[in-house]
Amino acid sequence: MMATLTCLPTFTRRHERLATWLLILLALLVLGLGIGLRDPWPADEPRFALNALEMPKTGNFWLPHRGGELYPDKPPLFMWVTALGIALTGSVRLGFLLPSLLAALGTLTLVMDLLRRLHGRRIALLGGIALLTTLQFTLQAKTAQIDMLLTFFTTLGAYGLLRHALLGPAWRWWCAGWAAMGLGILTKGVGFLPLALLPAWYWLGRDGQITSLRFRELIAGIGILLAVVALWGLPMIVMTSLGDDPSLAAYRDNILFKQTGERYADAWHHVKPWYYYLSQVLPWAWMPLTLALPWAIPAWWRRFKRHDTRIILPLSAMGLIIVFFSLSPGKRGVYMLPTIPFLVLAMAPLLPGLWQRRGLQHLGAVTLVLLGGVLLAAGMLGKLGLPALQALAQRHDLSPWAWWITLGVAAMALLGWLKPRRGLLALTLWFAVFWGLWSTWGYSLMNETRSPNAMMQRVAAITGPDAWLALPAFDEEFLLQSRQPSVHFGYHTPLESQLERAYAWLQQAPDVRWMLIDQHHRDALECVALDEARDLGFQNSEEWWLIPATAVADCRGDADAAPLFVAPTSLTKTEVGTT
Repeated sequence: MMATLTCLPTFTRRHERLATWLLILLALLVLGLGIGLRDPWPADEPRFALNALEMPKTGNFWLPHRGGELYPDKPPLFMWVTALGIALTGSVRLGFLLPSLLAALGTLTLVMDLLRRLHGRRIALLGGIALLTTLQFTLQAKTAQIDMLLTFFTTLGAYGLLRHALLGPAWRWWCAGWAAMGLGILTKGVGFLPLALLPAWYWLGRDGQITSLRFRELIAGIGILLAVVALWGLPMIVMTSLGDDPSLAAYRDNILFKQTGERYADAWHHVKPWYYYLSQVLPWAWMPLTLALPWAIPAWWRRFKRHDTRIILPLSAMGLIIVFFSLSPGKRGVYMLPTIPFLVLAMAPLLPGLWQRRGLQHLGAVTLVLLGGVLLAAGMLGKLGLPALQALAQRHDLSPWAWWITLGVAAMALLGWLKPRRGLLALTLWFAVFWGLWSTWGYSLMNETRSPNAMMQRVAAITGPDAWLALPAFDEEFLLQSRQPSVHFGYHTPLESQLERAYAWLQQAPDVRWMLIDQHHRDALECVALDEARDLGFQNSEEWWLIPATAVADCRGDADAAPLFVAPTSLTKTEVGTT
């Protein structure tokens, strides 16, 4: 497709518009394929689905809950949108991925529209294809994590600021950009990332090359951002500061301080070295655009010396965002997702020339050989019973050999058809094949091992649907998929306290109460008569026991050791595993 688009100057404006709409429809097909075929998968998806399900059932939309317990880690906007998606479709499977899909389509539209205004429709089409084929962008569009919606708002914020800087003055877009950053903060605290445009903007604006950045207008923009944040933040502070409930005060302090400044400056998990993104994330996250960097960097330098503001602004913002996240000790690969629209804005004008580079085409061919060859070899060796691969498959309860072989064969077939001189096109088409098989065949293979849907149905069949289930040391996916009334004892409560409370709760009604717990907690269950436990087998990387209340008769319980949380979603038997 990209090879065809390099000839777009001969197209009429009508054909170019048609190509734009066809690309958007293709994006809808690629990104939307597979919706309804799988359940929410850990780590984050079941948590946000739980948050969304509880909002309409409890009527508490302002302060998100997880299994009846306040969830203080993120603002609620993503949960609101997820709840709306589930309500409109009537199914978790259909609704939980809609926010990421719509956010990805919105991001694609914004990037293409800005490229069209800055460089013309041909470059906009090439940029749209580049964004759609970038690995991390498509992966997150198919994942119900919060970061795709964040990226939409940061892209909208950057769009508003860049429309004003490069095509303005455009005061409405200036205001819209700041409002979008406020919504981004209500999605995830770093919604202010488009502010990384300001240093280069100030530098360039002094010479009159772009719309000047004035202090008065900057103050007005900050005011808009703060006003949007205050729409949720001020009522939240009032609600959590009045009264004597310590959990509300803890929620306020966590969301305002621990999940923002402390999480950045003194992270307590995902601690990585400063070069983590440059060495371990961006090489795959920006693929296949990563392959073009050896040729793109000199071209960017030439444009920089010509003071091409259309390149300097997005490129500078992208670099500052990478530096910003690299300075924090806590790092996750998904934090780099907002850099991808900036990368595409900077690289799209170079794509017609880059596409003609023989070395880049051959590099694409080599990459395809490596990816396809590894999958083909792994699939065949796994099929033949290589012990290491068999152990890996057994650990994850998965046999992906035919799937991997098919992807490997597809890679070799595409390369044989298109030849190394069009290796980048072959790699791009292979990614399309990969996502098609990932969203269908891959979902069907992985859903049973990544979702406890079937296991929780077995639990309900053993206990009866009206029996109550205790979930100490729970993971959200088990609470989400529960088919019966369920309780837990605080997500962050120490295990010893959870078990003491669970024993007391089980002993109150031994005929109708059970406990589900993974077997690696065996050492903490010394008082339990494990000969009465039902072995449920392997699920989500653990072995599980279903223990009747009669098995804990000799255990010492403490009804006051920790709070008891009743999960509203399980009480109403919400349909989460089927459409």
